[in-house]
Amino acid sequence: MNLKYLYRTLRFLLVIGVVVLAFLSLYYLSKITYPFIIAIAIAFMINPVVNFFEKKAKMPRALAVIVTLILLIAVFAGLVTLLVAEIVSGANYLAKVVPQHLDTLIDYLENLFTAQIIPLYNQLTSVFKQLGTGQQDTIITNIQNVGKTIGTTVGNFIKNLFGNIPTIFSWIPNAATVLIFSLLATFFISKDWQRLTAAGGRLLPNKAKKSGKTIFIDLKKALFGFIKAQLTLISLTTVIILIGLLILRVDYAITIALLTGIVDILPYLGTGAVFVPWIIYEAIGGDMGLAIGLGILYIVVLVQRQVMEPKILSSSIGLDPLATLVALFVGFKLLGFLGLVIGPVTVVIINTLYRANVFHDLWTYIKGNET
Repeated sequence: MNLKYLYRTLRFLLVIGVVVLAFLSLYYLSKITYPFIIAIAIAFMINPVVNFFEKKAKMPRALAVIVTLILLIAVFAGLVTLLVAEIVSGANYLAKVVPQHLDTLIDYLENLFTAQIIPLYNQLTSVFKQLGTGQQDTIITNIQNVGKTIGTTVGNFIKNLFGNIPTIFSWIPNAATVLIFSLLATFFISKDWQRLTAAGGRLLPNKAKKSGKTIFIDLKKALFGFIKAQLTLISLTTVIILIGLLILRVDYAITIALLTGIVDILPYLGTGAVFVPWIIYEAIGGDMGLAIGLGILYIVVLVQRQVMEPKILSSSIGLDPLATLVALFVGFKLLGFLGLVIGPVTVVIINTLYRANVFHDLWTYIKGNET
């Protein structure tokens, strides 16, 4: 074998091995250091605010970090309080109207049972009696099997539901511990941000430092762009729902719009988790006008989300709309909900590495100096 190609193959395998080893190391390290990874992410995002307080308000760096963290916690707590207040207000409203709607639903089911189910049952019984003994036994056996399957499924669901309750409660102390460590680490990382970044820069060679700076700037732009895009999409969904509900004259339109906008983050559920049961209920309750209005509003929200998401994401994170659309679809198919985040982020990372000439440098290393 030609030694030139042998050396290229060995260098290629070395690059692949180093990349795989780096990913595995990051994966296993992240499982035990994730509070500090969260802290780095928070420190990175609040750094512009900290710098503003430090330079414009002439605060010491430590005090600027403390003030920023307090403001962050206060904003988060305020949003949660506002959301809880809206939910409580909506719950009080539902407590008044749900019994009335429940009576309507029960009346509908009684009429349905009387007018449809009983005659159908009588017809099936008449047909069943005309069948042969073997056919009757087969039908009874199949019904029993279906009943056992449903019973087993429901039983397993209830068992898993109650079995996970202790796990959920045991997660609370761990979450509190992670939160405390993350906040403390955020304080120290943000306070010494300049020193830590300078120390990291001294450890890297100049070429790697230049490439790393390009990667950092592009990823920073993509990160904030992605957050901005998601907030924009949620805001658009909320505003459209609010306008639609106001046109339909639905009570507590603001509360419903806010909750539906938040639920829109979840792709598996999305706005359908609110609209689909609501539309079905209104149709059963006889208010077909409202059911049709909600259905039209739901379609408008779905179309708006599908049309605007690739465009907003592409403009916010600097990707081609087609590449963004492909990344969203492939990510969703491979990883589900997380894929909608990981897909575009992966494309951003690949694009950033390409712009930083990382792939070119790796290929130059693999080719070597042979001619």
